[in-house]
Amino acid sequence: MSVLSHNRRDFFKTSGAAAFGATVAGAAVSSATEQSRDESLPAPITALKPMTSDVTPISMDERKARIAKAQKLLADTGMQALVMASGTSLDYFTGARWGLSERFFGCVITRDGDPAWVTPAFEKARALEQVKIGRDVRAWEEHESPSALLATILKDRGVTTGKIGIEETMPFTFADAIAKAAPATQIVNGTPVSAGCRMIKDAHEISLMRRACEITVTAHRAVFASLKEGMTQEQVGALSAAAHRRLGMGGGSLVLFGKDAAFPHGTTTPQPLKAGDAVLLDGGGKLHGYSSDITRTGIFGAKPTDRQRLIWNTVRKAQEAAFNMAKPGVECQAVDAAARKIVTDAGFGKDYEMFGHRVGHGIGMDGHEWTYFVRGNTTKLQPGMCFSDEPGIYIYGEIGIRHEDVIFITESGAENMTKWTGSPEDPAVV
Repeated sequence: MSVLSHNRRDFFKTSGAAAFGATVAGAAVSSATEQSRDESLPAPITALKPMTSDVTPISMDERKARIAKAQKLLADTGMQALVMASGTSLDYFTGARWGLSERFFGCVITRDGDPAWVTPAFEKARALEQVKIGRDVRAWEEHESPSALLATILKDRGVTTGKIGIEETMPFTFADAIAKAAPATQIVNGTPVSAGCRMIKDAHEISLMRRACEITVTAHRAVFASLKEGMTQEQVGALSAAAHRRLGMGGGSLVLFGKDAAFPHGTTTPQPLKAGDAVLLDGGGKLHGYSSDITRTGIFGAKPTDRQRLIWNTVRKAQEAAFNMAKPGVECQAVDAAARKIVTDAGFGKDYEMFGHRVGHGIGMDGHEWTYFVRGNTTKLQPGMCFSDEPGIYIYGEIGIRHEDVIFITESGAENMTKWTGSPEDPAVV
């Protein structure tokens, strides 16, 4: 399935929740509370130091270049404008961050000129703090229609007919209202423009993601060194959140033990940690808006059994097969197929039986975004695309093993955001 027709699964999810189910990132706490909480942390966690002092956020000039690229794509795709409400794409293009609600706040990008903005009137002062690109900011009172105001903007810019792209995560109620307010236009999917820009990361974006991934790997290493028998998944998750925080980035992990790790995204009846359990940490966070998503699985407190080692090594080989397949011009589905063949040839089920999910998702500002390593996706890889590479084997009632790294496509192949040479005994070695 092409990038233009593959449905986006993580609608309205933040990257943290979409990637690993954690809600720990970004919790607001006082410095006194943090200090008190950190005093009781294990030594491997308290030894961590911030890793973010030498990184810089995306500049306004970079965002303006993104808008210029979007305007070119509007012309190339036959669209007259792209409309965005609150969300990641709005942040990507303009730097504006605004919570999604029933009140429309957003902007429209036409083929030339700066973006024009629509805001609730009683929020205009706050909106002006957010609007860094464009001076056309129009406000609607509570009894008025924001979609009618947006249609007026389009008319003022000479757009009364033609295709109007709607950013894919915009609520239907907004898109429907725009269609009714501008009936001579055609409302279409704006993904060719929004994803057309966001799928290809530049060097600055990749550097932010690389550091975010390095932070998460470092956090995982400290957490594995802090494990003790009897710990709960919630306790280990708290250690992951603390480790990310001490490293300078909000984040956390989905934590699974033993047979519970066969549930890729967790179970409602988690069991405490015991010797011989597989421990799966699937975590990440955001650095200046850019995501990490790293999974490490190890065996706690006992020598791995031959079967545990076989499963661990098979997943590692599958991950390497996907990585080696990923290069410019290769279809996304071929990467998934390469990993899946390793798993099935090793005797771990047929097709999706024990490896039930795609091998990877796009990643950037959102933890899950366009495009995907999945059967049916014929999108060809291009330099600058970033993905997770995360095969797994899940045997309910026994064990789950997953290895996950973030990779990006280069001119000649692929590169891993982080390097590792782990083992079942020590999965967080780099």
